[in-house]
Amino acid sequence: MKYELPKLPYNYNALEPYISGELLKIHHDKHHQAYVDGLNKALDKFEEMRANGDYSLIKHWEREIAFNGSGHILHTLYWDNMAPAGTKNGISKELKDQIKKDFKSVDILKAQFIAAAVAVEASGWAILGWSPELDRLVTLQCEKHQNLSVWGVVPILILDVWEHAYYLDYQNKRADYVNAWWNIVNFEEVNSRFESVMKR
Repeated sequence: MKYELPKLPYNYNALEPYISGELLKIHHDKHHQAYVDGLNKALDKFEEMRANGDYSLIKHWEREIAFNGSGHILHTLYWDNMAPAGTKNGISKELKDQIKKDFKSVDILKAQFIAAAVAVEASGWAILGWSPELDRLVTLQCEKHQNLSVWGVVPILILDVWEHAYYLDYQNKRADYVNAWWNIVNFEEVNSRFESVMKR
């Protein structure tokens, strides 16, 4: 099975002025495509290893699958949890109740999530996820997306804070990007993900 770059659920300029069409096109068409290509290449190498019975390079290709596969998954979730400003920004009662239980308020969650995103060292992601084992929502910093921060956490809301996600528009002002990004969060998608994990 070959993986393909998913289409964006909106036009390149749909997230302006918070994310420019130029940046979105480069990020999606170049960076995400590279993860898809790397994942497919690694899976092909596993086919070769199994056919030849030679697993001498398994450590390298396992890492390539982890890096490129995680990049592909997180980017796909990231595109879907954004929408044009003001179009899909309502938090469901169920999610709001859980946020209040785990963080006291939506504003406190937002402040914690922003702080986590801004403080991620080097490149990485900020994630709001549901932990079935802990039975609560948690914020995560994912500094290397091939390394899981907490086992079993299901991503609900994902923010890319690799420099390629914001540098063209915001230069080194990551905090400006993170704060602006809240204007284009697609809470209908976030609500749907939360509802889905709660049914498991």
